[in-house]
Amino acid sequence: MTRFSEWCDCKKLPLSKHKLEILTAEPLKRAHAVGLVAGSVPEHYASYSRIADLLRRLGRESAAKYLAEKLPISLPIKSGDLGEILCSSFVSETTEFTLGIKRLRWKDHRNMSMRGEDLLGFSLGENGKSLKVLKAEVKSRASLKTSVVNEAREALSGFRELPSAHAISFVADRLGETGNQSLQDALDDVQLKRGFKKSQVTHMLFTFSGTNPSNMLSRNLEGYTGKVQQHYVGIQVSDHKAFINEVFDAVEV
Repeated sequence: MTRFSEWCDCKKLPLSKHKLEILTAEPLKRAHAVGLVAGSVPEHYASYSRIADLLRRLGRESAAKYLAEKLPISLPIKSGDLGEILCSSFVSETTEFTLGIKRLRWKDHRNMSMRGEDLLGFSLGENGKSLKVLKAEVKSRASLKTSVVNEAREALSGFRELPSAHAISFVADRLGETGNQSLQDALDDVQLKRGFKKSQVTHMLFTFSGTNPSNMLSRNLEGYTGKVQQHYVGIQVSDHKAFINEVFDAVEV
C-alpha cells in the first residue's frame, strides 16, 4: 500500500461536475514516502506467487536477480513506469475500481514503454454484474507542460472516449491466465455482445511531476465538453528525478 495520506498534503478542488485532486509530497516525509512507494514496486513487475516460488526454490539472491532484471534502467522509462505505479496505487486505494491487471508484468523489455491505455480499472458493483471501467492516461514529467496534459486529454478522448477493443482484449486474456473468471466473462460479454456505453466509463488524467499541476489540470478539465465522468489527479514531488531514482534504488525482494 502506498498510503498517500501519510506523505502528501491532499486537496480536493471544488468543481461542479467532475473531480480534481492535488497531492503535494511533504519534504520532511521524503524517506517515508520513498520506503512506501518502493515497497509497492515489485508486485507491479512480478506476482507475489512468482517471487515466493523463486525464494522457496532458489533463494533470496536468485529472486532478487530476477526482479532486478525486470526493473528499468533508463530514467525516462523509470519515470513513466513509476507514474503508472502511483496511478495504479491511487486507483486501488481510493476509488471503486479495484479490479484489473498490473500490466507492467507483461512488458516486452524493461527499457521499453507499453502501448495502449496506461491503466484500465474495473468495478463489478455490489451485485457483481454492474460493470464500470476507468480509462486512465498517465504523464510523468519533471516540469509539466500544457502540451503534455493536452496529449493525455486527446488519448482519453480517443476511440469515442471508450477503452479500445485491443486493450480490453489484452486485459481479458491476462485475467484468464490469472484466474479472474468473473471479470473476464464480464469483459467478454460487453466486448463481444453489447459494447461499452459512455455511462459505464470514467476517465482519469493522472500526472506525476516536479512542478505544480493545479492550473494546467483545472484549465484542461474546464475545457472538457463531453459526457464521460472525469477525475483528474496531480501528484507533485519536488526533485522529481531524484525521487524516482531513490525509489528504484530502494526496491528489494
